[in-house]
Amino acid sequence: MLSLTGIAATLGLALTGKLELYIHPRYVPFTVGMAVLAAAASVAAFILVPPEAAEGAADGHSHTDGGGHGHTHGRPGAGTGSPGRLRAAGSLLAVLAAVVGLLVLPPAALSSEAARQRDLNLSGTLGPAMTSRLVEEDPSSFGVREWASLLRRSPGDDYFTGKTATVTGFVTAAKDDPQNVFYVTRFVVTCCTVDAQPVGVPVYRPGWQEQHAVDSWVTATGEFTSNPDGDSKVELLLSPSAVTATTEPDRPYVH
Repeated sequence: MLSLTGIAATLGLALTGKLELYIHPRYVPFTVGMAVLAAAASVAAFILVPPEAAEGAADGHSHTDGGGHGHTHGRPGAGTGSPGRLRAAGSLLAVLAAVVGLLVLPPAALSSEAARQRDLNLSGTLGPAMTSRLVEEDPSSFGVREWASLLRRSPGDDYFTGKTATVTGFVTAAKDDPQNVFYVTRFVVTCCTVDAQPVGVPVYRPGWQEQHAVDSWVTATGEFTSNPDGDSKVELLLSPSAVTATTEPDRPYVH
């Protein structure tokens, strides 16, 4: 039953386009195919297993065709006693928890809570070689990951002078200056959400909490400027000309 619940949840998420909230899009066809095979195998098992065998396994009886009584019994109460009832209750609770978690509660993308538990702009940014190639490209198409990579592996302050950036993501408060700075954040997913890594562009916006809640999605547009906090490890910040609320995209992750 528990396995069928997982299979149903997987297929349901795939049909609604929400499976990508958990795995990389390139793995969706494979995952759906395996779920279909697992469903077929489970149904076949229910059909092919003889009812007598299932009943015998459940009540602890074993039947033989030999002489004598030809009938052996398990310990009295083994299938219906307190331990048996506890096992059944535990299985039922596990199934109910799976149903609620997988089928009832709406799927949601990773948020700032997950971002706080992982290092921002570490393994999610592009490598040195790919970042170097960005310098030669048109920055108008750059998103959060590209700008975060350039800020981390800075090609020099001159590169950012006069360039306008537009980034969309969810709001995460800066750890070292949460009153004045927030990050426009996205998660980079390579395989599934277990390996998701947050990347973000720091935005200098004193009093931002009055207009934008943590985890809300925004689009920020502006130019980069030096951080007024000389003690901060973050040297450049996006000084926005506009920060507007937006809705979470159908594909909230960067791949």
